[in-house]
Amino acid sequence: KIMVLIGDSGVGKSNLLSRFTRNEFNLESKSTIGVEFATRSIHVEGKTVKAQIWDTAGQERYRAITSAYYRGAVGALLVYDIAKHLTYENAERWLKELQDHADSNIVIMLVGNKSDLRHLRAVPMDEAKAFAEKHGLSFLETSALDSSNVELAFQTILTEIYRIVSQRQMSGRADDSFSPSGSRVVPITVQPTQSSGKQGACCQNN
Repeated sequence: KIMVLIGDSGVGKSNLLSRFTRNEFNLESKSTIGVEFATRSIHVEGKTVKAQIWDTAGQERYRAITSAYYRGAVGALLVYDIAKHLTYENAERWLKELQDHADSNIVIMLVGNKSDLRHLRAVPMDEAKAFAEKHGLSFLETSALDSSNVELAFQTILTEIYRIVSQRQMSGRADDSFSPSGSRVVPITVQPTQSSGKQGACCQNN
């Protein structure tokens, strides 16, 4: 399962990745050059899912390189910084780029990172939620610094990807579109209080 992290430079994509895969956070994190990746295996509904997560550079000069990695991705975290409104405004452009280059069935989650900077908040949560709903995305706010919701964000999107791929394989239509007709993305419902293994047992690969 290949996932990509996209969004403006400096929003915390690399630290989200290192927090999820190695439980590390680097205050001195430098801008990513090109593309870097890390892997982690998680358990979804009794199965082990190995996720390969690509961290893409947010700077314009790397755009041609990074967009090439969208093609094979089954999921994407579109990240902005809740304390920098411009990074949120640019989410629409990143979304369009994903839709232009990625598979039409890609599962996308909008992530407002740096939720620890509440006193500097520039993007109201309701505004971001409305944007996510309008575009059929799931939404969470995270903090790579204090780990808040980082695990939940990755677990949620990887569980949704697993279920969709499993359903597609079980129905024997491996090459067919598995999103609603004309839809570019698959909506996800985030339920933080509910364990990811409680529903969808019918969709497991046996």
